[in-house]
Amino acid sequence: MSPIIPPAQKSLVLHENSTSYVVAEMPVPHPAATEVLVKIMACALNRTEYAVIGSARTNFFIKSWPYVPGHNAAGVVVQVGADVTNLKEGDKILFQGNYQDSRRHATCQQYATVPADLTAIIPDNVTFDQAAKIPLALIADVLILYNQSPAPENLGLRLKPVWEPEGATAYAGTPAFIVGHNPIITTASPDNEALLTSLGATHVIDRSRSNDSILAELPTLTGGKPIEYAFVGIHVVDAACRLGRDALAPGGALAIVARDPSRVPEDVANPGDGKRVGYVFGSARLPENTECCVELFKHLTEWLEKGLLKPAPVEILPDGLAGIPEGLMRLKAKQVSGGKRLVARPQETV
Repeated sequence: MSPIIPPAQKSLVLHENSTSYVVAEMPVPHPAATEVLVKIMACALNRTEYAVIGSARTNFFIKSWPYVPGHNAAGVVVQVGADVTNLKEGDKILFQGNYQDSRRHATCQQYATVPADLTAIIPDNVTFDQAAKIPLALIADVLILYNQSPAPENLGLRLKPVWEPEGATAYAGTPAFIVGHNPIITTASPDNEALLTSLGATHVIDRSRSNDSILAELPTLTGGKPIEYAFVGIHVVDAACRLGRDALAPGGALAIVARDPSRVPEDVANPGDGKRVGYVFGSARLPENTECCVELFKHLTEWLEKGLLKPAPVEILPDGLAGIPEGLMRLKAKQVSGGKRLVARPQETV
């Protein structure tokens, strides 16, 4: 028997000229032929959710009102579009939400639609809560490193994808500064060292140290090998961008999670010494990104099942969607520690 789908749902919404999210009743969308409708069991918070309120990002992200936020989710397929062949009702999946047509595709609500080929089955060793945090961060990382699209909008590094036969071993023995290669050297709070090593980091350096101090230690950590790849996840910190640039050997590749060169210092955007810099806007729905993301989702279930990808710890917010505004305030105030990710359970909304 097919699941009973209600005509209306509870969604977190932002009304025009408002500065606060509220829970409101919204229609449940119907999936298009290539989409599925998902009952969302967990949605994970991202700083974009508070950054779009009353800022320069408002007009970029918000295309119509009321706006529903949310970029990360996990849930159960409850309805399948006419042309979908890879999923069925009852499948547990994770997916990335979309800010365009947010009332259909965003994730801070009880139901959403998503293209079937931009989803992955959640294996039994991963919970809904753990799976919900994976999509956005992973998609951005994969796109900036491995997207092969020839489109001029693709500003990534176009490295050989790790899912291709040669890509699985292409980076072994190549030192990387915050990149998923080997060895993996990262900067972080000392409080998070155990977590990061459990996730695969081989060396964790206290991020409060000066750039000069960190750079002086790198040759010891790499055994004298040059660092060919560096990854900067916080582009708004100029010192972090310059640390990534300076850690690289001549001819190395620097990935910065920023949309384009205008977001970073000019001396980082043009680093010299044959170094190249990649950028990304981590949306699977952009035409230049979709093919790479479809390929990613084909492999994601296996990677999670085998432990090649490990979910970060999560903290469950109380009261379902109603708990999200306070969670966003904590994110903005940098009051979330221990590497945890904040997750809400929309079905628990009263």
